[in-house]
Formats: sequence, structure tokens, C-alpha cells
Amino acid sequence: MRWLGRVLAGPTLWALIFSLVYGLHGVFCAGLVGPEALGSTARVGLVGVWLLGVVAFIPLVRQMPTGQGLEHWLPRAGAWTGLGATVFTLFPVFLTTSC
Repeated sequence: MRWLGRVLAGPTLWALIFSLVYGLHGVFCAGLVGPEALGSTARVGLVGVWLLGVVAFIPLVRQMPTGQGLEHWLPRAGAWTGLGATVFTLFPVFLTTSC
């Protein structure tokens, strides 16, 4: 069971970061905390959460087991997949201002 947890750690961390960033984006765009009132603070906050999420993968990737077998390779692949998904799917908050 511990092995399965290691395999799914990267995608799970991605899902948490994705939900947090786009949940905050929804709150800002829904006018609950209007983006006009916050100015660029909303965008800085979204980018900050995204960057903290990317940094959160550093200890995850470093703690993954090393070795050649599937039991070592698959957890590393899960961590790298989560990191790649975080960078790729959340990069738009860095470039665009949207509501």
C-alpha cells in the first residue's frame, strides 16, 4: 500500500495545486473578492500559489527511491508526471489575465 501511495503522490499533489489555483481564480473572477479591487494582487497571488506548488515537488522528487526495477521506477515517474502536469496546466496563470 505504501508503494501505491508513492506512485500516486505526484498526481495527487498536482490535483491539489490545480484545484487551489483555479478555485482562487474562480473566486477572483466571480466578484466575491473582485479582481478590480485587488488590482494585480490577484494575479500575483495565483502565480505565487503556482510557484509554491512547483517548489513543493522538490522534496517529493528527492525522496523517491532509486533503482532499476518497476517498484523504483514507477514512483519516480509519478512524481515527474505530477511536476510536468503542474508546470504545463497551470502556466496560463503566469501569462494571461483572464476573467
